[in-house]
Amino acid sequence: MMRLGTLQLQSLPPLSLYIHLPWCLKKCPYCDFNSHELKSTEQLQGKQKEYIQALVQDLEQSLELIWGRSIQTIFIGGGTPSLFEPELIDELLSLVRARVTLAADCEITLEANPGTFEKDRFTAFKSAGINRLSIGVQSFNDRHLSALGRVHNRTQAIEAIEEAASTFKTFNLDLMYALPGQSLEDFKEDLSTALSFDPPHLSIYHLTLEPNTYFAKYPPKDLPDEDTAFDMLDWIAQETAKQGLSRYEVSAFAKTSHRCQHNLNYWHFGDYLGIGAGAHSKLSFAHRIVRQVRIRDPQMYVSAARDGSQLAQHQEIKRKSLPFEFMLNALRLKDGFDINEYLERTGLPVSGIQKPIQEAIEKGFLTQKDSWLQPTTRGFDFLNDLTSLFLED
Repeated sequence: MMRLGTLQLQSLPPLSLYIHLPWCLKKCPYCDFNSHELKSTEQLQGKQKEYIQALVQDLEQSLELIWGRSIQTIFIGGGTPSLFEPELIDELLSLVRARVTLAADCEITLEANPGTFEKDRFTAFKSAGINRLSIGVQSFNDRHLSALGRVHNRTQAIEAIEEAASTFKTFNLDLMYALPGQSLEDFKEDLSTALSFDPPHLSIYHLTLEPNTYFAKYPPKDLPDEDTAFDMLDWIAQETAKQGLSRYEVSAFAKTSHRCQHNLNYWHFGDYLGIGAGAHSKLSFAHRIVRQVRIRDPQMYVSAARDGSQLAQHQEIKRKSLPFEFMLNALRLKDGFDINEYLERTGLPVSGIQKPIQEAIEKGFLTQKDSWLQPTTRGFDFLNDLTSLFLED
């Protein structure tokens, strides 16, 4: 990785660690993440320890790629990580700390789903070292939760949020809109319920029919029309602002000092090492940037990690692909970014993207003040059109 190449990075970006725990109680019909359904919670008991051992082996074999760099954030995602026992999450984080240096203020997030924990479990996760929780609520309407294939109900969602709010200073709620059979009034009630807990962070996603999902193969027939979905988005902007939640990314709203640092590192084209089944990595070196993907099947991943063969893909990002890759992330930031960050994170001169920047400004997608670029409201609404301007010829 240290051999000469076409890029000239003067320094390396911040580094995050992503840890993938791939099991769920049930595979949701809209989900395109690498998650694997369990027949029972008992089935997970025999898998947890050997999987954590594989994660540690994976990390150890990756150390030479990140040697001397500290971890700024950790995100434990899935799947449903809250299915793992808190003492095993504690053990996992202890094993990670023994092998890499964590920043003093390292943000450590765990994804959790209502209906997958008993009382005081969140307290145990906090004792294990988790300092930020992300709860996959999606809706408070039992009819819509059933349509989404969720394993929890409204009561369990509320109980989970109440426990999270009493345990963590920072937590996130995930909501979805434009759900099957959902009216504008239905969504208003969902959002009102979420905001009643005064969450410091809220992520709100439009339901999309992703390829290779059940919904892609069998689309729901009662999805809201486009106008209704836009009305829902307008309502989100209005009500979150009243609550003091500012939109800082396409789908993310937060109070001051509660923005997700892990996700911000993604949007600023930072580096991340991903360990676990199907995990993705993006790592920078002095003259190149590489991407890695781990084997997706959990059992195959565990076996492969023993002898260091867990990578399914390892490839260098092509120089001509970097402008689009950078902008695909950075243009999600509502407040914009300093164009000099492009040079810092890609090793490429800013002069190489002046033409698409100018075209985006002329189309009303971008504004530029000195070195600061910011998407306009129109640019945010037509983000795919904006980012496509930076595709390689």
